[in-house]
Amino acid sequence: MTELRLQKYLADAGLMSRRAAEREISSGAVLVNGVPAEIGQKVCPETDIIEYKGQVIKSGFKRYIYIMLNKPRGYVTTASDERGRPTVVELCREVGERVYPVGRLDMDSDGLLLLTNDGELANKLTHPRHAIPKIYHVEVSGKVDRDTIKKLSSPLIIDGYQIMPVKTEIHSMRTDKRREVTVLKMELYEGRNRQIRKMCEQCGLTVNRLTRVAIGDIKLQSLKPGAWRHLTKSQVDYLKKNFGKK
Repeated sequence: MTELRLQKYLADAGLMSRRAAEREISSGAVLVNGVPAEIGQKVCPETDIIEYKGQVIKSGFKRYIYIMLNKPRGYVTTASDERGRPTVVELCREVGERVYPVGRLDMDSDGLLLLTNDGELANKLTHPRHAIPKIYHVEVSGKVDRDTIKKLSSPLIIDGYQIMPVKTEIHSMRTDKRREVTVLKMELYEGRNRQIRKMCEQCGLTVNRLTRVAIGDIKLQSLKPGAWRHLTKSQVDYLKKNFGKK
């Protein structure tokens, strides 16, 4: 019978990285045959019972990870970049599992981004038939009048394509360094390439900042820029129930 180091077994099972496995073993979260494991311990997958937080881990086990990230500006929404630019995946190295962004958020924008290793759910969330609303706060220069709001909310033509109407309203207005600034709240169901920026340009507005604050009922709230956290079970269930159907 083949024996493997426990941290390699956990990594091969897709549960976590070897380094993360060592931390979990040290914390006492991993049991072998009901006894807390030790770093460097070898196990026999055919006969030993390996548990992690009460769950038996078998060969081929796949632990699905669902996280939300507050993407800062300057990061590209890809797993790797041929031009050497920083990627959102680099901000999530401590997750312990390779995760990939769901959809995109352009390099100059910031805010809520979902990442997962659940490819099936990611594909369903990004499929056109599943209209998951995305809420943005868009800071533009100057005051925005009622006619402009009406135009932004209409089915504009972007890159030769008539987009779905985007619900647009004024979120707030302020004076910033003697400049008037308006923050728009925009609700998208499509999210074509740089759609909001092109819409604003078409309406004569200059975008200073574009932040995604919510995806459906999942909200960014107080998560700091560059930080991530796991979705709660209820948030994962919400995505699967409403947008993960075939």
